[in-house]
Amino acid sequence: MGRITRHLAARRPGAGPIRDWFRAGWTREIEQRRLFAWLAVAFGCGILAFFLGTQGTPSLLAPLAAAALLAATTPLLVARPFGLALVLAAVAALLGFAAAAARVRSVDGPILARTTIGPLVGTIEGLDEREEGARLILRVESFGTLGAEVRPVRVRVSYRKANTLKPGDRIAATARLLPPPEAARPGGYDFARDAFFREIGAVGSLVGKVDLRPPAESADWQIRLAAAVDAARNALTRRITDANGGQAGAVAAALVTGKRGLISPETNDILRAAGIYHVVSISGLHMVLAAGVVFWLVRALLALVPFAALHWPIKKIAAAVAMVGVTAYCVFSGWDIAAERSLIMTLVMLGAILVDRPALSMRNLALAALIALAREPDGLLGPSFQMSFAAVAGLIACAPLIAGRGRQRDGAGLLPRIFALATAAVVGTLATTLVAQIATAPFATYHFQTVQPFGLVGNALTLPLVSLAVMPSAVLGILAYPFALDQPVWWAMGLAVRGMLTISTWIAGFGNAVVVVPAFGTGALGLLAAALIVLTLPASSLRWLGLIPAAIGIACAAAPDRYDIYVDREGAGAAIRQRNGRLATLGRPPPFVLAQWLKADGDDRRVQDVTGFEGARCDRLGCTLTTPDGRVLALTTDKRALGEDCARADILITRQSAPGGCAASIVIDRDFLGSHGATAIRLTRDGPSLASAKHPGDVVPWRATPLRKPLFPPGTSLPSSTPPASVLPEIPDRTRDPSDPSGDEPDGDPLQ
Repeated sequence: MGRITRHLAARRPGAGPIRDWFRAGWTREIEQRRLFAWLAVAFGCGILAFFLGTQGTPSLLAPLAAAALLAATTPLLVARPFGLALVLAAVAALLGFAAAAARVRSVDGPILARTTIGPLVGTIEGLDEREEGARLILRVESFGTLGAEVRPVRVRVSYRKANTLKPGDRIAATARLLPPPEAARPGGYDFARDAFFREIGAVGSLVGKVDLRPPAESADWQIRLAAAVDAARNALTRRITDANGGQAGAVAAALVTGKRGLISPETNDILRAAGIYHVVSISGLHMVLAAGVVFWLVRALLALVPFAALHWPIKKIAAAVAMVGVTAYCVFSGWDIAAERSLIMTLVMLGAILVDRPALSMRNLALAALIALAREPDGLLGPSFQMSFAAVAGLIACAPLIAGRGRQRDGAGLLPRIFALATAAVVGTLATTLVAQIATAPFATYHFQTVQPFGLVGNALTLPLVSLAVMPSAVLGILAYPFALDQPVWWAMGLAVRGMLTISTWIAGFGNAVVVVPAFGTGALGLLAAALIVLTLPASSLRWLGLIPAAIGIACAAAPDRYDIYVDREGAGAAIRQRNGRLATLGRPPPFVLAQWLKADGDDRRVQDVTGFEGARCDRLGCTLTTPDGRVLALTTDKRALGEDCARADILITRQSAPGGCAASIVIDRDFLGSHGATAIRLTRDGPSLASAKHPGDVVPWRATPLRKPLFPPGTSLPSSTPPASVLPEIPDRTRDPSDPSGDEPDGDPLQ
């Protein structure tokens, strides 16, 4: 280290002020060993290069070989620290690229090509109870006559009469399945991509009666284990819910088991408005509090034993026990992706205690990010990873400032010390919440288009309840559960949860508790992410370079260029901007899709409050209207009107296939939507500008290849419970996504 520092210092004479400032900062970064954190950034850049730049299936050997060759040159660059850093960054980027390629290969499986109804046999891997029915994850054994090469391995279905089913059951039923839905708008949430990495090849619902079958003799032990854990989670969820009742019981159960299906949409909205929805998602907050409670209990008990306190490393023992305990809790909570990432981060922090290192450091955060990304590179694209690591990076960077505000004076009396401790707790909670909200704001706004102005108040008032009452009760309840002594604990926990809900309801009643903002582009998000990285990772004044991309990113995000026309990916309807600047509907766009359009437009109206386009002329064959800029737009629902609409319309939207030679300037028909997906149009003086959720030349693994032959050959025998039209090559999605992707959207947990 000293050699590198002397080498930099030797080159200082004659350098300009800017170069001197940069070299001084660079020297300090090396002395503080802060360059390691940038390896995680480079690793992430390699992952981004894979997902954003590749077409087709790249070679896994190529990035690994290139990384090995570059790594072999590092001994030659010891005397050139800047060159060495660049080479190591390139190696990390290549390894990130290779990790993404390996991840795709490991989860690659068949995806259903089109909506189909048929007989299905499978085993229930997971079951989430909901207010009405349940949602099942099925490991598929057979679906009609589909062969293994085209049959989804795992599907997710809903069923309204699932009270007699349980994880591990082998069932036979008629299923209506469809491909996982893609983004509802350009740049929107792509459930198909997330489903691919969860190895879900189709979504839908069960129709008619479900028959139980004897368990398969060849059932995989991993499937049996997953089903057993999920059954135990459901049993505990029901026990906690019964002990409290109502939404307090549902929220309390979610805090312990991660099962959120029993929480009503109204309660979800209240928690989101108060900015504390992250509390009910098993994530970083739960892992840290669970580990902290176990760590404190073990250390306190050992401290009561004089011999252990004097001769044993009780702090390290407590850390080791906490590592085992928090891992067991993650397994029991379902080993969700967000929970797994939080577990990795928590284990790294506790492991630092075992080796006498600071638990909370940027180096440990970078190590946790590297492990999490190596296991699940696709997580980098989602808000959970982005917001969790952004929050922790901001807290670590601001930790000295936050810690310095709560120090008490020596020699003070009892009451002044109590007051100082209380003040430090309040100031610390407010400061950490504010830092976390600022650090996660770019990602939360980009993914969800909402801002909770009173989230600081909500977190400040509810997190003490969660930290001091809810989570300790959860740990004690789990310990008492095997002895059937847990009911009083759950009841006491429910009281704290009721207080949390009361506070949240009060905050949700404030005016503008949730502010909807227009969606901004990935360019602005990239600038803001780069700004956060530069502002938090360096230890020197080089961090202030992050203000440049921050200013540009904020300017870009504050002036989004909104679309004037949104077209449903199935062609069922559209939304067009009226002269008053607000969107109005044409046709019948699905409610879920319309909700996504409204949020992207910064419109806080409910779906049911949106009216049809004023002045549109509609009949059974379709609708026509004149846009504010004078263009004629036609939505054709019947092929008999295609000839007339092609002749008179400037923009034609139809779920049919338009005839060849259609005179409309822009034709968005079945073929166009099949290759482009959801489409948006911006009307400019230079003419319409189109954007789409996908492009014909894109080759990505989470999109199904259209089948060239029927899914079920003629004469296939189907169950008697199947409706007469049992094989539907294409069933239009008229009202909403049967998969209900709204329930799968990430929840914006800043501590996940």
